[in-house]
Amino acid sequence: MNILKHNSRRDFLLKSFAASLGLAAGSLPFETIGAPQKNGMQFGLVTYQWGRDWDLPTLIKNCESAGILGVELRTQHAHGVETSLSGSERLEVKKRFEDSPVTCLGYGSNFEYHSPDPKILRDNIQQTKAYIQLCQDIGATGIKVKPNTLPADVPKEKTIAQIASSFNEVGKFAGDYGQLVRVEVHGHLTQELPVMKAIFDQVTDPNVKICWNCNPEDLNDPGLEANFNSVKKWFGDTVHVREFNEGDYPYQELFDLFAGMDYQGWILMEARTEPNDRVEALKEQLQLFKNLRANSLGIV
Repeated sequence: MNILKHNSRRDFLLKSFAASLGLAAGSLPFETIGAPQKNGMQFGLVTYQWGRDWDLPTLIKNCESAGILGVELRTQHAHGVETSLSGSERLEVKKRFEDSPVTCLGYGSNFEYHSPDPKILRDNIQQTKAYIQLCQDIGATGIKVKPNTLPADVPKEKTIAQIASSFNEVGKFAGDYGQLVRVEVHGHLTQELPVMKAIFDQVTDPNVKICWNCNPEDLNDPGLEANFNSVKKWFGDTVHVREFNEGDYPYQELFDLFAGMDYQGWILMEARTEPNDRVEALKEQLQLFKNLRANSLGIV
């Protein structure tokens, strides 16, 4: 592919998209659009619920309509981006995103590495590697995986070491394909931050990163700030949040913590409610995100 030609086309699309949203050139620099690595926190979507039944063209169209510029594709959803795709079909997925202002950030898998059964563990590792190749083929930048539990009949330290070793293996593989392994803070016991820290204390591959997940356990003693600080050195470029106006999670405090470390990544909505109009609901969440971000940066 001619990279200069591709960048020119995408730049044009992003500028046109900004204009369609009525953004004044002086009020929102063009570089802010689609470039979170240089401009702080940006807002995107995990297709977990609100995109589960949208095929790929519909997903991209609805994200464009809502002003959502990044998306993490969830496995086993209607958009059908799986390893069963042929080479030409993968190129078609990549082209659809290249021809849109929406960035395909990565793939949300269910692969996990806690099983004491060596065959199950090896299958999860091998499938992770296959989907890492898919991520590269579709122009994404990483795969989301997760620990899911600590089996009661296995010493905790043994499972923690096994999970970390698995992360190191898939992380090394991901690096060869220019991808990240994004570890969602997830699962019974494993979503507790001291356990996640114990895992990452044994993770040596730099391509393996933590995806903060906004769990109630984040607030366990000694509190959000201390738990956040205990693992922040491993943060990657994605964070999962729930609806900002549902529940009592302290999102403003979280945004303040991210702003304090000059976080340069995507805040991805992993919604759980069932609104009548999901596009309008996304617009609402985007505005709430902007308010939280502005408050965290002291912008009036």
